[in-house]
Amino acid sequence: MSVVNIVVFVSLLGAVLNINGAASMTHSLYYFTTSSNDVTNFPEFIAVGYVDGLQITHYDSNTKRVVPKQKWMEKITEEDPQYWDTETQLSLNGEQVFKANTEILKQRLNQTQGSHMWQWMHGCEWDDETNEINGYWQYSFDGEDFIAFDLKTETFVAPRSEAVPTKHKWERIGEAARQKDFITHRCVEYLKKHVRNGQSDLMRKELPLVSFLQKSPSAPVTCHATGFYPDRAMLFWTKDGDELQEGVDPGELLPNHDGTFQMSVDLDVSSVPPEDWGRYECMFQLSGVEDMPHRLHQDKIRTNAKKHTGITVGVAVTVLGLALLALVAFAVYRWHKANQLTPPPSEPDVQLPLNH
Repeated sequence: MSVVNIVVFVSLLGAVLNINGAASMTHSLYYFTTSSNDVTNFPEFIAVGYVDGLQITHYDSNTKRVVPKQKWMEKITEEDPQYWDTETQLSLNGEQVFKANTEILKQRLNQTQGSHMWQWMHGCEWDDETNEINGYWQYSFDGEDFIAFDLKTETFVAPRSEAVPTKHKWERIGEAARQKDFITHRCVEYLKKHVRNGQSDLMRKELPLVSFLQKSPSAPVTCHATGFYPDRAMLFWTKDGDELQEGVDPGELLPNHDGTFQMSVDLDVSSVPPEDWGRYECMFQLSGVEDMPHRLHQDKIRTNAKKHTGITVGVAVTVLGLALLALVAFAVYRWHKANQLTPPPSEPDVQLPLNH
């Protein structure tokens, strides 16, 4: 797994954590698992849990223990005293299953040398107003979609021919029903508990620090907002009060190390005369909060000439993003259905880890 691919995974994390859209009453519980080999200075197995984009649990193959990442997560033992022991055992089992699956896929794909990486994302969404439930369950191997469960059709989708034997076996033994039950019952049950226990944090609203950044006088001006919560926010450029659709380049939603979020949007000013800059505003919107317009002015722009004071936030965020690289890697992949699948080869089936 190359460094380039890892950075891409992190840069797309925001799109995943914001998968439940703009509906203010939709909550999500997702688990992200990464299993790798021969990756320097990184645990071979990592599993983390997120509620509404906020990390709640962490496990890795070095510590061998699932631990809470939010103070309110400790309340879960009031209803389930064995929760942390159970979660730890599930992760220990999953670590061994993923290690075995890596060997199976290396042989099946004839890629026995070098480093390899499994990613698994699974979880659920629940609308506490309509009670609508949705969920996702999907794998990738070495950065490519491998197999996924389609909740609507209750079938497994195999974008790669090498996944076909696994698809057939899982459907034959009734695994689809088990995954549906996990998403619609067990996952939602714990999501509701977590939302109740963490209500003060999950329902809070934090406003961002908004800055203007520019690499050079001829480069686009970046409007960068960081430190806001929740993730259901919008950032866009306006001219004379109207939202711009052309000459703008929105960035991805990304997580910060403290549980807040950041995002940015670029504006091409190459053809804008200086006297017209005041007609442009960067607008930040967060549900339930008054809109925050920031008028563009040259004196407010931080450039490379001031990077020791101005772009420190951006550099720090990049470093923190790399630290998160494999915790959320898999969830950025949008699986798709293959048009044609070759007949299944007679090779070992990939095994299932136990669900959280």
